[in-house]
Amino acid sequence: MIRARRGTVTRVRRVSSRVTEAEVICEGRNSLAICYPDLTGPIAPGDKVVLNTNAVELNLGTGGYHFIMWVEGRECLGETCGPGHIIKARYTPFQVHCLAAEEKSSEYHEVLKDPKPILCMPVIACELHSMVAPVAAGIKEATGNRGKIAYVMTDGGALPASFSRLTEELRDKAILDTVITSGHAFGGDLEAINIYSALHVAKECAKADAAVVAMGPGQAGTGTKYGFSGIEQGIAVNAAHSLGGIPIVSPRISFADPRKRHLGVSHHTITILKEVVLGNCIVVLPKMPEDRLELVRSQLDESGIIGRHVIVAENGVPAVKRLQRDEINVTVMGRTIQEDPEFFLAAGAAGVFAGKLIAETLTGVRVQRSEEFT
Repeated sequence: MIRARRGTVTRVRRVSSRVTEAEVICEGRNSLAICYPDLTGPIAPGDKVVLNTNAVELNLGTGGYHFIMWVEGRECLGETCGPGHIIKARYTPFQVHCLAAEEKSSEYHEVLKDPKPILCMPVIACELHSMVAPVAAGIKEATGNRGKIAYVMTDGGALPASFSRLTEELRDKAILDTVITSGHAFGGDLEAINIYSALHVAKECAKADAAVVAMGPGQAGTGTKYGFSGIEQGIAVNAAHSLGGIPIVSPRISFADPRKRHLGVSHHTITILKEVVLGNCIVVLPKMPEDRLELVRSQLDESGIIGRHVIVAENGVPAVKRLQRDEINVTVMGRTIQEDPEFFLAAGAAGVFAGKLIAETLTGVRVQRSEEFT
């Protein structure tokens, strides 16, 4: 059920053109709330609002925010709804409509009716939103900033693209070129109905050289084998394989996560590569201390992944240095690059590897190959 409560806006701070952070008094306490003006209209101090307080009540990892559902006294936001007939968050009280790239009124409808295969386009599948930054930075570094990157945001985490401050920062600093929201996620530069179509949108509409696929901020995990939202990483790999792209997996690797099931290669990555991915793909490991690399290799070997997939090692340092140079402070579970280096190096390595493939296509010059495990 929705835990709805009334509150009063006391202060407003605009985070971007599409999301506003507000201070509100709710149930006698000062709290923070997120407002999406595209959905509710603008807010101002003194406004009486209705808040969804579930996340704070359950102590979920959303930054401690309530979400503004409605501004009292504002029953009409306008007579027109804008273009498009595709509904996302369908059949909920919060359904929104958008213009999907595939629909007939879109300028891209004809090219998407029977699209060509996405041949030679690297598709880097990520489990977590925090992987997007190092992957994209790695691509930009390996291509000398020439590679065009489309971020395909799935609906496994946050649905509004504007909730991701990281995405906006990556766009502002020219690390991401286009954001495509697929499934029930919405608010990207382009909208797509599903991941398969979104990859065609990346290739045909955004003219991207690579697609980085990941959910928005937030995820669901239960400690069970299949009960985690990141399992969609395998579905993205399958889509890339089916459509003729080059499926690349950014593995979840950590030596800082206190949970044993995520030590070295996460059990999530092993489950995805062993039981969800139907074809073969390229798994990129970062160069790291020999003892840690050996543990990761043994985990992949014991699970039967080595031999089934192509395992390569690449240097993820250029990606991490790019993020540091551009002052992009990305974290995973609150841990920084310094606190959990292998996590970010792994994602960066996947980006550098993909960037080298793109560079070869753009220049026609063979790039030094990564080390391959057999």
